[in-house]
Amino acid sequence: MMRTALIAWDYPPSPSGLSTAAREIAESLVMQGCDVTVFTGDRSGTGVTNGVRVVGCEIPQRSRLGRMRRYAALGHLAAPLRFRDAVLAAHAETPFDVVEATNWYAPAVLLAGRTGLPLVTRNSTPAAWSREAAQSPRNRFDSWAADRLERRQAAGSAALISNTAEHGRRIETLYALAAARGGRQQAHETIGLSLASSVLERAARAAYPRGAGPLSILFVGRAEPRKGFHELVEAVGLLAPLVERAELPDFRVALLGVPEADLPANLDPATRRHLNPLGRQPDGVLFDLYEAAHFVAAPSRYESFGLVYQEAIAFGRPVVASAEDPSARAFIGKTGAGLLAERTDAPSIAQQLRRLLQSEELRSQVRRQALEAAGTFTRATLGEQTVALYRKAIANAAASSRLDGSTQ
Repeated sequence: MMRTALIAWDYPPSPSGLSTAAREIAESLVMQGCDVTVFTGDRSGTGVTNGVRVVGCEIPQRSRLGRMRRYAALGHLAAPLRFRDAVLAAHAETPFDVVEATNWYAPAVLLAGRTGLPLVTRNSTPAAWSREAAQSPRNRFDSWAADRLERRQAAGSAALISNTAEHGRRIETLYALAAARGGRQQAHETIGLSLASSVLERAARAAYPRGAGPLSILFVGRAEPRKGFHELVEAVGLLAPLVERAELPDFRVALLGVPEADLPANLDPATRRHLNPLGRQPDGVLFDLYEAAHFVAAPSRYESFGLVYQEAIAFGRPVVASAEDPSARAFIGKTGAGLLAERTDAPSIAQQLRRLLQSEELRSQVRRQALEAAGTFTRATLGEQTVALYRKAIANAAASSRLDGSTQ
């Protein structure tokens, strides 16, 4: 039985994309007969959930590591130190065969390159692709440190996983991995995430909304530049006058993950009427919103896992996405499960929103294409491909160890 350690920033019931990804990875590995322990930073204590042992690695604010977190650059090492100590303590009792972690803020950087415990990094969106462009000198230094740690973790991994081939190519370039690995073996493969069977079952039963009333559009994510949130709000502002002149049907945009405080301060009343900020909500609310939605707005500049696309497709909900995002081109463009804005800007997004708002026939056509693409995101595939990649990582680490020994 393969014994796996999985490092996660958070884990369900915490509602986040990284949390959902961690659950899918962990439970797909259990289905393959693996012994899986998740080390998560969002709680303390231990427990077992659906066959997965969950170990809390929360850092108390008043602890030494908690105080360390307050310092620019240095603070990024607090969580890696906590995860390293927890994983190595468990490894000393019963050895793990492999450890996996996300690249985002490098939680496993202090486990990279360790003999006898190969590390696999599954690439989410790098920190550099999520932050604001304008930063203070302190924050620029802090960001530089985070980027260096991510690169070091990636370079020290025995294997890497990316969600799409284009994602993998961009990761290779960002972290300069060809130069970093030299002649050392390092597998880098494309493995897509799955959706839980409960999600797929709920989605299969979801009827498309009918009846009078405003059309419902769903946005899932934070109010950040990468998600195209501000451009979406601007696009709604462009469409609002058309609704007032009865040139478009009325609509509301449910903003899951966006609290009221994150709406633009200077938002005009006509635009605000179309926005419904909901803040963070549990999975049950998310699925209720998918079921109630006529279509989904996901104009991200970059999505690593593409879970929003996958969930929308499973529910048969058309998606308005951005052609700037390689995952959108793969999940939405190739399947016809939605419409792609040429760019992540307000006019391009508004144009595609308007097309779906105006035409019930187009919504029905794209919905049919989404349903045809649904059902391909299974845990069986995720688990099989991940275990095969783990075996390569273990072999690569053993080969590197023998090579190091022969040159000493």
